[in-house]
Formats: sequence, structure tokens, C-alpha cells
Amino acid sequence: MEKNLFNSAARQYQDMVYRVALHIFGNPQDAEDAVQEVFLRLYTRQEPFGTPDHLRRWLIRVTVNVCKDTLKSPWWRRRVPLESVPEEPVFDRPEQGELYREVMALPEKYRTVLYLFYYEEMTVREIGEILGLGTTAVTTRLHRARAKLREHLTEVWQDE
Repeated sequence: MEKNLFNSAARQYQDMVYRVALHIFGNPQDAEDAVQEVFLRLYTRQEPFGTPDHLRRWLIRVTVNVCKDTLKSPWWRRRVPLESVPEEPVFDRPEQGELYREVMALPEKYRTVLYLFYYEEMTVREIGEILGLGTTAVTTRLHRARAKLREHLTEVWQDE
């Protein structure tokens, strides 16, 4: 579709497409995703529309179909409401939860290097390349992060 025609159609019909999708989904986030998909399909469409009414009907039909396809997808059926997900991960042992809370309490620069080093099993050199740091800076951050964790976790376990 020609860029000028597409921009004109998007301005004219985006609210209508959003309202149709919102009516089907019942939540704004999924409706916004559907609007993007519908207008992507419009942009890539090769055949011209005969009349503005033809374009309007086509947009409504495509919106309904995109929403139905989304509702039929396995991903949609396995979703759970965000309110039912615990704010903090659930761990097998209480110590794991304590460690998680202490790691999350660290400043971001320490959390990041710990995560990349221990969970993604990256080398100090690789971490430095990703974060734009030298290997000495990464090693220093790892050392300081471990020291802070050791200090906080010792305090927690001595209090018990």
C-alpha cells in the first residue's frame, strides 16, 4: 500500500480498530497488539481498495480475525492473571529466598555482574565486553558484590 494512503487510513481508522479489539479482548494491552498486527497487514497488502467503505469493512474483518486467532492460540489458553503470580519467586528452601532478596537489594551494577557470571556462566572478559568495562572493573564489582552478600547474609544468619 502506498505510504500516503496508509498514513491517511491509519489516522482515520485506528480508533475504530482499537475499539473493536478492546471489545473482544477486554484489556488494552492485547487490543494494542491487535491494532499493530492489523495495520501491519494493511501496510503489506498489495491490492487496492475500491471505496473507503471497502477499506473500513476489511479493517473490521481483519481485526476480528486477528483477535480470534490470538484467542485460539495455545499461548493465550495458558495465560494466568498477573494478580495470581507471586511478586517474588517461590523457592524450594528458605535460604534460596533469603539469597534472592539479598541479591536483589544490591545496587544494579553488582546484581548485573553476579547474574552474568553465575547464571549465564559468562567469563569476566565477556561481561566486560557486554557492559563496556575492563576486566579489572568487572573483577572488582564481582569481589565487592560477593563481599556485600557475605556481610548481609552473615548478619541475617547470626540474627536467627
